[in-house]
This record gives sequence, structure tokens and C-alpha cells, in this order.
Amino acid sequence: MTTTTKTDSLYKKEYFGRIFELKKYAPEAFETFFKFNDQALAEGKLSVKLKELIAVAVAHITGCPYCIDLHVVNAKKNDSSKEEVAEAIFVATALKAGSALAHGVNGLNAYDGSGDGEFYKASYFNRLPEFAELDEESFKTFVKFDGAALKAGKLSVKEKELIAVASAHTTGCAYCIDLHTKNAKKAGASLEEISEAIFVAVALKAGSAIAHSVNALNAYGN
Repeated sequence: MTTTTKTDSLYKKEYFGRIFELKKYAPEAFETFFKFNDQALAEGKLSVKLKELIAVAVAHITGCPYCIDLHVVNAKKNDSSKEEVAEAIFVATALKAGSALAHGVNGLNAYDGSGDGEFYKASYFNRLPEFAELDEESFKTFVKFDGAALKAGKLSVKEKELIAVASAHTTGCAYCIDLHTKNAKKAGASLEEISEAIFVAVALKAGSAIAHSVNALNAYGN
């Protein structure tokens, strides 16, 4: 008969409380990270509400359940509606899927043996429409979804493009960073606002690693 132990469930909300134990084992790193994290999510050129919506989107890309729970609750506390949270999540969905499609131009280069040994050139992105010829239905369906996710709804185009910029920095897609930074600028975002969105992504991407550390503490056996 198998005995159920605490670690049979690898993710429980209660485990997140162990994160403060890290301060005992790496105090300087702990203090400096959380100081940065607090600053990245503080009111600035962007509101706390928008920063928390950006955090929600990024958390869905990193796949950190602790981060999703924390930042959805924080977004709600800062007057985000369920519809706004859903729209942020769909921007993240579009960017995570879109990064795979965008990288597809590199796949085309690899298949054709083309390119000059440089993996990223802005001009490579011009090959994207070739997918409409290779798999027309899938391509058109994705483009329709992507357009719906990024158009104005409860969130403005500017807000969605700022979420997209942060999401693109999380996926690490050079084409997406280029496209959505330019789109955010066209939508009226300043470089300061874009920078703040990027730092939310930085905090959440690093924060997901720290959040998962509670599982390491469980695994270690302390």
C-alpha cells in the first residue's frame, strides 16, 4: 500500500509559502531580487493595473502556476475585470504560438538550405506568407486569431501591444520583438513605457525560476 506524502502533489498553493526560506540560504540574492521585482511592478509610466496584466500574460507563457495565481489575484485587486484578464491571456497565447510560426521562417531556410549562416535577419520574416501556400487553412486561421487577440477590446491596442512586447521578450522571438515594439510605438507607447513592460517580463521570467524553488526545497527534504 502506497503512503501518500506531501510531495505526491508537486504543486500546491501552500508550498509557495516556503519561498521565504530562501532568504536563509541566499540572503543577498533574495533581498536584491525582491527589491528589483517590487520596483518592476510598481507604479511608473505604466499603472500597477497594466503591469499586473502584463505579469498575468507572462506567467501564462512561463507556465508557473504560483505566478499565475499570484498575479491574477493582484490584477483583480487592482480593478482588472475577468474580461481584461482573459484578453491579456489571449495576447500571451497569440505571442507564444506566434513565436513558433515566426521561427518557421528559419525552418524554411533550413529546409531550403538558404540563408548565409546568419539565423536572424529582418528580411527572413518576409518568407512568412509562404506558409499560406504550404498549409493555407492553418495559416489563415492563425492569422485571424492573432488579429482578434491584438485588436482593441476591453484593453486598448496600445495596452495589448505593450503586453505583446513583454510576451515577445519572454518567448525570445527576435521577429516578434521587432514587430510588436514598432506596433507599440505606432499605438502611442513611449520608450519609457516599453521599457517598463520589458522589466515586468524580466521580473516574471526570473520570478518563475524563484517560485519553482519551493519545489526544490520539497525535493531536498528540508
